Amino acid sequence: MPHVYVEDISKHEGQEVTLKGWVYNRTDKGKLRFLMLRDGSGLIQAVVFQKAVAPDVFTAADTVTQESSVIVTGKVRADQRAPGGYELDVTNLEVLQQADAYPITPKEHGTAFLMENRHLWLRSSRQHAALRVRSEIIKGCRDFFDDRGFVLVDTPIITPAACEGTTTLFELDYFGEKAFLTQSGQLYNEADCMAFGKVYCFGPTFRAEKSKTRRHLMEFWMIEPEVAFADLDDIMRLAEDLISYLVARVLEKRGEELKRLERNTALLENVRPPFPRISYHEAFDILEKEGTETARGADLGAPDETILSSRYDKPLMVHRYPKDVKAFYMQPDPQNPDVALCVDVLAPEGYGEIIGGSQRIHDHDLLLKRIKEHNLPIEAFQWYLDIRKYGTVPHSGFGMGIERVVAWICGLEHVRETIPFPRMLYKIYP
Repeated sequence: MPHVYVEDISKHEGQEVTLKGWVYNRTDKGKLRFLMLRDGSGLIQAVVFQKAVAPDVFTAADTVTQESSVIVTGKVRADQRAPGGYELDVTNLEVLQQADAYPITPKEHGTAFLMENRHLWLRSSRQHAALRVRSEIIKGCRDFFDDRGFVLVDTPIITPAACEGTTTLFELDYFGEKAFLTQSGQLYNEADCMAFGKVYCFGPTFRAEKSKTRRHLMEFWMIEPEVAFADLDDIMRLAEDLISYLVARVLEKRGEELKRLERNTALLENVRPPFPRISYHEAFDILEKEGTETARGADLGAPDETILSSRYDKPLMVHRYPKDVKAFYMQPDPQNPDVALCVDVLAPEGYGEIIGGSQRIHDHDLLLKRIKEHNLPIEAFQWYLDIRKYGTVPHSGFGMGIERVVAWICGLEHVRETIPFPRMLYKIYP
């Protein structure tokens, strides 16, 4: 008897097949038992008719509990009323393990309870859908860059120095030396792009930000391209192409998941280039009229980003922030050295920054000056300075946070639902 997955069930109409999975729920009606089964690829209803099966099979169907693991054999039947358009008329049912009383019930549970049981909450329909979309977005990122000739490189998780400021570092002991969990793979990617021209890295990054907003995690995943001979405009075009590609791909391939998440897809269908672009100072002209409490010259806060992005139905690019509020490695604008050649991409609907990027400083002496101004240890950045000694060129890149992109595309309230096991402030279990 062939073992098939629910997602392939349409290929087996009229055939007897075997499914292996778990009981999502059970409904009893007279001499019928309706078992909703899930196998990781989808859901299907299995119908057990008392007169069509052996007594022990019906007894098993009559007593099986939610989330019990089972092997079910039956005939595939088309039924437009059923989830996915097919049902399984059961001929045999084997219970591998009768599950204990499942703690997550159809009643409303608080977020704290659900997070304590995250290892089980993952099995619920909405969480399953969100993480399927996450998987699609990650595959989409890889396909986007691979198809454009980028080389995937792996950058270190353990680093000797800060990339995005020294106040958000997770410190650890490295055989008697001080080391840190990476905040970004960017600095190493700059060396990589001088070898390969166009590169990207993808991996976990860590920021010890004492923030409890719906946008922040202590551990999150970033995809980071870096391109030699590229300026700020080049990298802005790359960013809007990537975002547009990912939205279109999820709309095409994960429509069922978006429906399960009750996402208003009309809000995503207009995400196509070009994206609106405004300078930091143009942004503050808007914010001051809206009564922002942020002083001009400071970095934008979450309320500021929401005010700005709510004016548009697609992501907004805010460029050329004051250099003093941005990282040490950003190239000053030759037209105005007080601002950096940088960009933040703000998602609509209040989801905040999803991409941060810039043109990088390629002049050795200017970079050394900036490292000193930021009181960073020169010895830890000697290799980074070296890149500017041997064939330096203008180069640019950005980092895109996967979790925020997933939250926006899925329409989720909090980024904790965009990753299987989120790491939040003072929250590390499970």
